[in-house]
Amino acid sequence: MSLSLRDLAERSGVSAPMLSQVERGETSPTLAVAAKIAAGLELTLSQLLRLDEGQHVAISRAASRRHSERGGHRFEELTPPLPGQRADVSLHVLEPGASTGGRSDPPMHEPGSRETAVVLAGTLALVVDGARHELQEGDSVTFDADLPHHFENEGQEATRFLAVIAAGLRRS
Repeated sequence: MSLSLRDLAERSGVSAPMLSQVERGETSPTLAVAAKIAAGLELTLSQLLRLDEGQHVAISRAASRRHSERGGHRFEELTPPLPGQRADVSLHVLEPGASTGGRSDPPMHEPGSRETAVVLAGTLALVVDGARHELQEGDSVTFDADLPHHFENEGQEATRFLAVIAAGLRRS
């Protein structure tokens, strides 16, 4: 799950400055605040505090995955929400003429993030920082995900692709 501090603040009801202080280790949240943060991250308090780390396998069942649909773009989060997780895998379907996000949307991934996409079916265009890259079925691409980017399907059929986002790995 890739959320900005502002997004998490809205989802959790905890202010962005407080979240920033907690993230930087400048303050420790009360249990009530920690519970709100956990709820905003779609985690239990035990997961957030890593009290249930005895489990070494996390299965994401198809029927219970997080999914969303917007303007001809459907996607499912294939990776379960786990504390400390630094990579997310998602499955995307773009209908003909659809795109991910808006052309002028700001990057939604944290600084230093990288994204890899694998085209499973159809054709896909990736636009990163104004440069266009055409991809065919079976192609893959890796790019700096903190740059403005979006995917487009200009084909006649739905496009399916996997995306893997690794947070904060790149060093400038």
